Amino acid sequence: MRTTRSVPARPALIAALALATVGSLLLTPGAAGADPKPVTREGPAVDDRAAQAPASATRRALTEDIPAGTTTRAYPRRLVLSPDPANPGDKSLKLGLTPYHAIAPKLNALQRLGDRVSVEVTGRSAGGHRLYLVTVTAPETTRQARAQERMRELIRDAPAAAATSREIKRDYKTPVFVNNNIHGNEWEGTDASLRTIERLATAKDAKTRDLLAHSRLYFNITANPDGRIAGTRANANGFDLNRDFVTASQPETRAMRQIELGTQPAVLLDLHGYVNGTLIEPTTPPHGENYEYDLFLKNTYANALGMESAVNALGYTPAKDGVEAAQIPFRDQEEGWDDWPPIFTPQYAAFHGTVAAHTVEIPLAVNNEEYDELPVPELRRRSAINTAVAGAAIGATLAHVREHRGTLITDQIEVFRRGVTGAAQVPVSAQTVPGVPGIGPEDVYTTRFPRAYVIPAGDARAQRSGPAAARLVDHLIANDVRVTRATRPFRLAGRTYPRGSYVVDMHQPKRGMANVLLADGRDISGKVSVMYDISGWSLGRLWGATVERVPSGSLRGAPLRAIGEAAPVARVPAHGDLRLRLTDPREIAALNSLLRQGVAVRRADDGSVVVPASARRAARAVARDHDVSFTATRQTGTAPLHRLRVAAAVTPGELFALREMDFDVTPVSTAVLNAGFDWSGTDVLFVSAGLEHADLTGPARGALDAFLDGHGLVGRGATGAALNAAAGRLAVKPVEGNADANGVVKVTNTGGITRGAPDHGFAYAPLWFTDPGPGVRVEQSYATGNPLVAGHWRPLPGGTGGPAAAAGQASVVSGDHTVLFGTEPLFRDHPKGEFPQVARALFTVAHSASVKESG
Repeated sequence: MRTTRSVPARPALIAALALATVGSLLLTPGAAGADPKPVTREGPAVDDRAAQAPASATRRALTEDIPAGTTTRAYPRRLVLSPDPANPGDKSLKLGLTPYHAIAPKLNALQRLGDRVSVEVTGRSAGGHRLYLVTVTAPETTRQARAQERMRELIRDAPAAAATSREIKRDYKTPVFVNNNIHGNEWEGTDASLRTIERLATAKDAKTRDLLAHSRLYFNITANPDGRIAGTRANANGFDLNRDFVTASQPETRAMRQIELGTQPAVLLDLHGYVNGTLIEPTTPPHGENYEYDLFLKNTYANALGMESAVNALGYTPAKDGVEAAQIPFRDQEEGWDDWPPIFTPQYAAFHGTVAAHTVEIPLAVNNEEYDELPVPELRRRSAINTAVAGAAIGATLAHVREHRGTLITDQIEVFRRGVTGAAQVPVSAQTVPGVPGIGPEDVYTTRFPRAYVIPAGDARAQRSGPAAARLVDHLIANDVRVTRATRPFRLAGRTYPRGSYVVDMHQPKRGMANVLLADGRDISGKVSVMYDISGWSLGRLWGATVERVPSGSLRGAPLRAIGEAAPVARVPAHGDLRLRLTDPREIAALNSLLRQGVAVRRADDGSVVVPASARRAARAVARDHDVSFTATRQTGTAPLHRLRVAAAVTPGELFALREMDFDVTPVSTAVLNAGFDWSGTDVLFVSAGLEHADLTGPARGALDAFLDGHGLVGRGATGAALNAAAGRLAVKPVEGNADANGVVKVTNTGGITRGAPDHGFAYAPLWFTDPGPGVRVEQSYATGNPLVAGHWRPLPGGTGGPAAAAGQASVVSGDHTVLFGTEPLFRDHPKGEFPQVARALFTVAHSASVKESG
């Protein structure tokens, strides 16, 4: 463990502590967090509240287009913003901060202050609010702006040439990205940025002129306007945007991604709250193994020291203000605040060349209980301090950029050089990262990049994963990963691949991005005792496409053509009845579209569906809309299907995934049922969160039990299993594993619900089922041995609840028009290849229930 520290090491994360304890409800300044606390999660690890997001927010997230890159233009770029209606309910007002409706007028005024400030709209939030990017820089002609773009591309695409370019050394403007308010109820970064922009717009001192002459400063004013207005951590879809970067399901995340791709920041700040004292990245182990951590640590730690000094120099004290001294987790903590997953803004940025990237947690809590219970003067006192702390962090970062821009750009070039040339990573040590105290073996995380990944075409497995392969390829390209496609058959590492196969050459600038998405990941259970968030996420295992890792070999002479999008999958045979597989969420959405139109679809014995030839026109339309393929069939099908009406007490990610598959979903919860719910319009109930049988009123419980007597139930996790037991349905014993465990798990599929599903799944707080009674079918089991492929899953202190206990046990069971899941097949809208399991479960139990009822 670490031995060199400026303060005593604090203990590991204590899971029972909630972050809210950092900010006391007492009114004295010293009570805001006088005793340093271990770093803890920002709220529960697993969301157990029933989602209530409106369907309109889902539709907007699924259809919102991020504006395409505009033609290079001069700076400043004038944009007069129309005002938003005043909203007296905006939660920012109580804190004395800038409400969302005041931002557009403020940005208009800032543009009028001179020639340094430009405003652009990068998209709209899930709730329909505009997302604003402000650029602050010295004026540029169109020619100069084009030169900046050319140099930025040279740094990424030809790093060897960029390393010796006198033009880059002399003229390139260091890109800096300040991201604010990604968690809607962590407000003050927005106000600190607005104040910083105003100061920069008019400052005449030499340092400011030098900074703006050699830098472009990009401010995402509020990354989450929905949450800012509503006072919620999440956006209008209920998503934590700082967990969405791998999946990019939300329009706000895609807008941030586009900013990073378009600006290629060398430095990034992501302003959050609330940890007292102010927490400044770099973090504790484990460290992301796919990026160039030596360069990241070197620059991130150096800038952290400057921010720490600036924050402490504000003069706030525990006794006077309730503000503790700033802390740097890498130096001051053993574990519990890691940078392992790429779901966080700074870690995602590292894969795009950012060499100094920081989460900054400002100190005094003003959200959640504090927002509701503290008096307004105390809330505003805290917000003023937080705004000043965020401003100090921004100011120190800009000073660091002005003084070290040469090193920052040199190191960004080196990141891309290693990728292009296939160079080995450099393990961190006191020799490779001088000046950073306490580097030990616990900080060394590297990986061995393969020569390539191949997503095959042509064979039976590849054809089955057609929509999944196309989705995966398009997602890689959206993340700036370069993908090629074979124009004819070719051989690589002793194997022949067919024409049309996709190849990801790992000698490319963003090899880390490619590998973090496609690789299996690692079981790090033995490395640290606890993780801050998820520990496994592999798209190669969870998205349903066939992905082959090619460790070595030569691509020289391979018939590969660079592509900008995947080849279309859509196909409808000209004659005969049609068969549609149900192994991909796009296929489920196509099926639901056909059912909505009244097409007579029938189930087939192999788990697919049969569409009559008379519906060929409708099939062509859904094939085109959802990019799915139909095949000709002589099957006649069995039972007819009808469009389902689903009542769902589920997490936000699950609700979003159900709607993504085009199910007709009505959100419910304990409160909704207690208020009186009309079950007559419902075919099936899906429960995983926020519905407790014991908390229902007598009438609500009776109505639910009556519904379940004649309809289907799909349950997930402990909440679903508890409802199953309370309703006396499926005779099984649910066993809860370690609630902190999560990751990619190996599974064995044995039933109709899981037919065609990938042999990997995702688990968080894993559950399994034992002691099956009569009529219970095992649909899926955790693999024998150690089922964990990548992630963090330890036994509980008594030795129970670990992967060895789960091995070989049932993870999905069914019977008596009920299906129970112990895995997380819809987690945060991420494991796309698992979605059809839930869809099949819904159709199976609803239709078997309707058959039983009619019989």
